[in-house]
Amino acid sequence: MKIIPMTANVSLKRDVESGTEKQREIVDEIIADVRTNGDGALFTLAKTLDGAELSSLYVTDEEREAAYEELSEENIEAIREAAASIRAFHERQKRQSWFQTEEDGTILGQKMTPLDAVGVYVPGGKAAYPSSMMMNVIPAQVAGVKRIVMTSPPQADGSLSPSVLVTASELGVTTIVKAGGAQAIAALAYGTESLPAVDKITGPGNIFVALAKRAVFGMVDIDMIAGPSEIVVLADEQASPVYIAADLLSQAEHDEMASAILVTPSRALSEAVAEEVESQLSSLPRRAIAEVSIRDYGCIYVTETMEEAVGAVNQLAPEHLEILISEPMQLLGQIRHAGAIFLGPHSTEPVGDYFAGPNHILPTNGTARFSSPLNVDDFTKKSSIIYYSEHALKKNGPTIAALARLEGLEAHARAVERRLEDGT
Repeated sequence: MKIIPMTANVSLKRDVESGTEKQREIVDEIIADVRTNGDGALFTLAKTLDGAELSSLYVTDEEREAAYEELSEENIEAIREAAASIRAFHERQKRQSWFQTEEDGTILGQKMTPLDAVGVYVPGGKAAYPSSMMMNVIPAQVAGVKRIVMTSPPQADGSLSPSVLVTASELGVTTIVKAGGAQAIAALAYGTESLPAVDKITGPGNIFVALAKRAVFGMVDIDMIAGPSEIVVLADEQASPVYIAADLLSQAEHDEMASAILVTPSRALSEAVAEEVESQLSSLPRRAIAEVSIRDYGCIYVTETMEEAVGAVNQLAPEHLEILISEPMQLLGQIRHAGAIFLGPHSTEPVGDYFAGPNHILPTNGTARFSSPLNVDDFTKKSSIIYYSEHALKKNGPTIAALARLEGLEAHARAVERRLEDGT
């Protein structure tokens, strides 16, 4: 693992989300096909792209029930316990409508309304992640979304992952479409004969999913364009090299473009972690993937001071940040940019991935500078409420008319003045 003295500028930026021109053309063609041919396009694309000859686009009750036979009671209980923790955390994020009455009779406020329908994309194959489904579905449910549609690419035999189906059943998701890739995003955004369009699409996916989400944004809302996973560990000389190496590799094993970085003012720790990463890599089942990630996007930044190390973290604005110092709470106030912050030696990143409760759908590629984890607010919209009394209009009307004329909008001014004239 590369050990690099701290430089003036550090970045996690990776140009991985725009795709190639050919990939963009493929996505545009798929979207056009689904818009034109609806369900028929989904059947055809399932066959040509997934190798699945589907008899139905939708998962049946029988398939959901059969999935329970494939999972152990231990795994089913783990899903239930994780869902309960995630739901409890997101319940605390709920916000209520509010109204404020002024002395002149004016009432101002904000009305919170859940979205009508949300589509959740769940990757299939090697990336069948029930945890991600929970992180997308539960905040939508807490927000009050009434219709939640899940889509996931079918395997060659037309089935979906049993763990995904069981999780969907435990969450109460009843509409599950066997469609993946750009075609699933297009179906959710524009609708088909059997599938009404949704208002927002969330969930991770490959480059074709990311490009499709970018293409339909504006027709529907999306959560974010997520890049490869990343972790930054901020540590001092007292931190365990074994823990740090294990946590760096927990992200490196995601894919070859994942980024795993240690920032520390301790040269001794940096060398110990570099050795430990090599040692732990040797027995990792996904070694081939993790090795490429560590080689191309992993490094250790050695700073002169902890203050400089904190500055580097804020420049990186990582998806996941672990603070492994003797008193981690002391630095929390200095961290300005991070998707999720894990404090102390027992708060390893997988705790947040699976069970603690906070959402693991996080901003990547430095976007934690201006964006937040997926949350309940993402599944609501806000309407401003204005009730102006006659007294308030008489008091403020001339000022409003003057501002309208300042902008050259005479009809705006007259709309106010007509009411002032009627009130005299």
